[in-house]
Amino acid sequence: MKSKYKHLPKVILADCDGVLLDWEWAFSVWMQERGYTLAEDRKRSYYLHHHYNELEEKDAKKVVKLFNESAAIGFLPALRDATYYVKRLHEEHGYKFIVITSLSLDPNAVVLREMNLRKTFGDAIEEVICLDTGADKDEALEQFKDSGLYWIEDKPSNADCGHRLGLKSILIEHGHNMHHECPYPIVKNWKEIYETITSNDSNRT
Repeated sequence: MKSKYKHLPKVILADCDGVLLDWEWAFSVWMQERGYTLAEDRKRSYYLHHHYNELEEKDAKKVVKLFNESAAIGFLPALRDATYYVKRLHEEHGYKFIVITSLSLDPNAVVLREMNLRKTFGDAIEEVICLDTGADKDEALEQFKDSGLYWIEDKPSNADCGHRLGLKSILIEHGHNMHHECPYPIVKNWKEIYETITSNDSNRT
């Protein structure tokens, strides 16, 4: 099946948390307000029960869901240099972003996420696709199969999935993924994402 997005080369697919917005920082503040303390070696693990001394594995998803459906989810700051380079990609190069986020299916959470993204990145946001909390993105990405669109992620399994489906995956580096071995770029920030995309555009012209 051909992707309906194959004719839209100026679309970039992006995860939200840990890519566009700094979910980890906001979640950490929220958790510490509730008495949780940070583990010393937390940066090396993707799993949240390794990040907080009092958090058990069986409770991790429940706590994430509570945070993702709280009022705080509407006020996450941009990750690193995301605002500047996302706006440049949109305003100077014509790119629009489709955001695929495993936030929640809660209607209020969905509204807050859209509001947060549009307030932070403006007209660069074309569409926001919300999946259930922690959901895999295989099915959501399937509609973009063989489109050759860029796919920006921080979770290796989701980036790998995009690569298998014929997307141009780019993994944004965090402590938990910096040693991931993959055939696509791992970048430190949005400046490197911007340079990767625009240099490839220049090579095609």
